[in-house]
Amino acid sequence: MKRILVAALSAGLALCSTLVCAQGVSGRPVRVLVAAAPGGPSDTAIRLILPKLSEGLKQPLVVDNRGGANGVAGTDIAAKATPDGYTLAVGNSGTHAINASLYRKLPYDPVRDFTPIVQMVTSGMVVVANPKVGAGSLTDFIALARKQPGKLNVGIAGATGELSGDALWAQTQLKMNNVRYKGSAPTELAILGGEVDVALLTPLAVRQHLQAGKLRAYGITSVQRSPVLPDVPTIGEQGVRDYDFQIWHGVFAPRGTPDKVIRAVNREAVRALNAADVKERFAMLGFVVIGNTPQEFAAVVKSEVAKFRKVIKESGIELL
Repeated sequence: MKRILVAALSAGLALCSTLVCAQGVSGRPVRVLVAAAPGGPSDTAIRLILPKLSEGLKQPLVVDNRGGANGVAGTDIAAKATPDGYTLAVGNSGTHAINASLYRKLPYDPVRDFTPIVQMVTSGMVVVANPKVGAGSLTDFIALARKQPGKLNVGIAGATGELSGDALWAQTQLKMNNVRYKGSAPTELAILGGEVDVALLTPLAVRQHLQAGKLRAYGITSVQRSPVLPDVPTIGEQGVRDYDFQIWHGVFAPRGTPDKVIRAVNREAVRALNAADVKERFAMLGFVVIGNTPQEFAAVVKSEVAKFRKVIKESGIELL
């Protein structure tokens, strides 16, 4: 009888633990691991919805930034965390799509080890050029670059930009010379100074330079135009068929996290993302709000892993 009672109590406590997290009646904070330094896009995205998400879940949430190593270190911590609902992770196209093929041996599997909860936002990049290049449009640039294969330099701010550029050059039959920099800021300085000819940077990073005539925009890498550069056409609009490369940011949980938790976090995150003030703020930063279901986000991750794996293989990028 005692054994039955103990077993029943244990089962009840386990169920209670799941419901407590899902219903948000525990005072224990939920750790939100962000595999990037404070102030970056992933960090900014989660912090913009955090107050409303915490309010909706009736649960304190605390951001834990673990930057470095292209997001591998922080994402690995999240992958190995106890799946009890008290750990969430913010990932992006780098941590959960590109790294899957960029590294010879990744300590986590972005598909197997995580349950996608919601894709928060996405943003295309802008293909920009220094005016000295002398091409006024993407079509003109392609014609110019074909006449001088391997002579034009591309400023590389990160893996997503490099692979997006490589895919564009391959599709337009261009041979370009990649020059890697340690982030967006030095790449921005390089193209402004004429050290490189073109670069792929975020809309917000280049907007003021475009307005001042210091840079020229050739197109947006996503299928949709940027909310901060609505007059700049997409690459696809200009005849490069099926071209779509975006930087996205989303919320994940360690695989095995209870479904009730996944559903609760998704519901409140979508509600927060669609709040008028939050959407306006994201638009000002150049983000497009997504707010999809866990199933839809899972499909996005699998598709992105396959897409970037193909680009990495065809471009011959040296694996890390």
